[in-house]
This record gives sequence, structure tokens and C-alpha cells, in this order.
Amino acid sequence: MGQTIIKDGTIVTLDPDIGEVDGGDVLIEDGEIVEVGEDLSDANAEVIDASGKIVFPGLVDSHIHLAQTQVRGIAGDWSLMGEYFEHMLGNITGLYEPEDMYLGGLFGAFEKLYTGTTTALDWSYPNTLEHGERAVDALQDAGLRAVYTYGPPGDDAAKWWYDSDVGLPEDNIRELHDEKIADDDLLSLALGLRGPDFCTDETAVADLELARELDALSTIHMGAAQWTSSEYNPEYQGFGAYEDMLGPDVNVAHGNHFTQEDVTHAVEQGVSFSSTPEVEMQMGHGIPVTGKVLEAGGRPTWGVDVSSNISGDMGSQMRVGMQVQRMFRNQEILETGEEVTELGLTARDTLEMATIEGARALGLDDEIGTLTPGKRADVVVLDASDFMTAPSHSAVQTIVFQSDASHIDTVLVDGEPVKRDGELTNDLVDEEFDRFVESGHRLVDEAGIDL
Repeated sequence: MGQTIIKDGTIVTLDPDIGEVDGGDVLIEDGEIVEVGEDLSDANAEVIDASGKIVFPGLVDSHIHLAQTQVRGIAGDWSLMGEYFEHMLGNITGLYEPEDMYLGGLFGAFEKLYTGTTTALDWSYPNTLEHGERAVDALQDAGLRAVYTYGPPGDDAAKWWYDSDVGLPEDNIRELHDEKIADDDLLSLALGLRGPDFCTDETAVADLELARELDALSTIHMGAAQWTSSEYNPEYQGFGAYEDMLGPDVNVAHGNHFTQEDVTHAVEQGVSFSSTPEVEMQMGHGIPVTGKVLEAGGRPTWGVDVSSNISGDMGSQMRVGMQVQRMFRNQEILETGEEVTELGLTARDTLEMATIEGARALGLDDEIGTLTPGKRADVVVLDASDFMTAPSHSAVQTIVFQSDASHIDTVLVDGEPVKRDGELTNDLVDEEFDRFVESGHRLVDEAGIDL
């Protein structure tokens, strides 16, 4: 791969020891960040001119269903317990052929890269081993760093959800890992667990034990419906069968209805929480878990979640998630009769939740999440000289508040440019586009979705 140097930018490293470097450089060799500083030697390096630009770590989406990308725009008016469970889990997901998994994942990954996300946890519902193989092919062909999450198949909601006693397909998971993931430096494996909310205690425990045997992250949809709230359902046990099994290899998606005690216990055990604020506010999950995690001394991460519903742009999630939490905190202060004179979460906080905290939740914080020498070069270069972004008085606030995907000029994954001069570099964007669109039309038509 040789050397690449990003020259003369405002470098937002998010590394507490390095901080920000104005007019700085990032030297990359064989996909690794070698040095961050000023006036670095570029004699043998390919130069990326970052003058007038902001350089920062690639964003990390800690929870998304990429295969839904070709049915985007159908779920914007759906609730979780109404149309989504009925139409998506009970209908559309079962119609996916392996090529649908590939095309949805491919263009979902392209959207991630185009909008500055270099790593994503792809929570997948593979109906067969071949479905899983093609989903992984999509991640590899796109060039996205990813945690491929093998969840329950989507072909039979009654079998795999609703107090299921059927464990995840172990043989398929092992074969997929050994044949397609284990030797790929950009990929790792997670298991998508249903948890005690959606399967028997014995099944929940067995699936978690399988994940630990495979040294895989466990990521679980939990606490996202009102019946999972002890306030409304006195029989709900929170983590239940997992109570004594929690650890840093467990990630909870949503967790809206967990008590503060549940969240505090989980955070103390190292559990990470993925909040997907825009989807949760729409679909009726409840108030995002952000405030409870912060109260417990932890830090949540951001995710997009449902690609059939909203844009895959992580910039939206870090803004929405932060502002919603600010709103609730501000309202608590106002209700005491006091004025709001200080905000809680800052722009830097939410950017860190979208980068290093996401990396930590996925077990990748030694590799990515900050621009630190020794880490892999997952880097975003953002144009701060545009009429919508200039003048940039605060690089972090420009990233969080003043920019969108159109300002992302260059994206590197493992040192390789996947976006240059505002355009994706992968020829498959054009070559597979017609098949991608056709796949979406077929799935919606066969599902009989009335829009």
C-alpha cells in the first residue's frame, strides 16, 4: 500500500494526549497511522491536500440492519409493535433471496462510506447459510470495516421470536466465520441474540454461551417495547437470565425501558448500549436510554437501526441523540423553576460517542476510533471552506452541527481511499445499481406493501 500523507488540515484526533493539530498532517503507511503532527515528511507518500479541511476519525455505527437498504422509504410511518413486526419481521424478511442480502448490504455499506461511517455493526437476518455468505460478500466488496452479526433467520417469525426455544443455527455460524470472516482484517463476528425478551431463558443462555465460545460480541435487542418495562409489566425481569452473565462482550440495542438500577448494573459490568434515537422516537420504543447510561457513569453509542425507515447518515444520529438528551435535561431544570445556564452533553461528547465509544462497544477501540499512531487509518476529510461550513471557528462544532454528507471530501478505510473528491471510488456503485433497484421493487411488490 505504501505511504499516504494527509497534509495541512485541522486534525481532530480525539486522542486526549494529542488533541487537535491546526495545519497538521497525518502520515499513513500500509494502512496504519504512523505519525500525527506538523510538517511531516512526504517525500515518498501520496499526498491528500487537506488545506481548508477538517480531518477526523471515521464514524462508527454500532447498530444497523444494512440489508433493508433496498426497501428504504417504506417504514417512515410505521410503529414497532404494529406495522414493523407485522410487515418486516413477519413478511418481507422471509422473502429475501441471497442476492437481495448482497444488494441491500452492498448499497447500505456504500451509504455508510459516502456519509463518513467507516465501521458498522450489521445486524443480519440470514435465512440460510448462503444468505449470510452473500451478506458478508457485500461488506467485503464495498470495503467497509464491519462487525457482521448473525442473527435469527427471517423466514419464520413464530419460530425464531415470541418465546422461542430454538437456538441460533450454530453450524451455519461456525462455517461462515471460519470460511469468510476469520481471515479478513476488516471483518469480525457478532451474534445477534434475541435475549429473554424474545426466547426462553434456556435458549437465551445457550446463545450467549455460543457467542463466548466463538469469542464473538453478543448484541441483543432488549427493553424496546412497553411490555418490557417493569412499570407497566411487574413480571418483567430486565436482564433476567443474563443477570449474572453480563460483561464487556455484551451490547444492548435500545434498552429504553430498563430501570436505572438495571442500566447501572449493566454499565458496572462493562455492557455497552447502542441508542438509535431517531428510530426509537418514531416507532414507539420510548425515551432513549442515553440519560440513564450517563447517570450510571457510562457513555452510550449511536446507531441508525432501521434502514427501511431513515437515512443511514450517522451525522443525523449524533445530532438528534445529543439534542434529545439536552431537551430532557433542560426540561428537568426548568421544572424546578430555575433557568438553564449550562448544557450537559457537548458537541465533543456526541462526536466521541459516534467514534471511539462506538469502537469500544464493538471491541475495536485498540484499532480505530481516534487518530492515534499505531491504529488503523480510518479517516474522514471534511471540507470546511464551503459557504455552508465557513468560517469554521470550532472544528468539532463544524463536524457536528454545520456539515452534511456533501461536505465529506475523502474517506479512507484501512488507509485505502473509498471516497475521493466527493465521489465513491468503487465501480460497483454503477455496475450493480439497476439490480439493487429491481431487488427493492420485487421485495415490496411480493410483500404486498400498500404505500
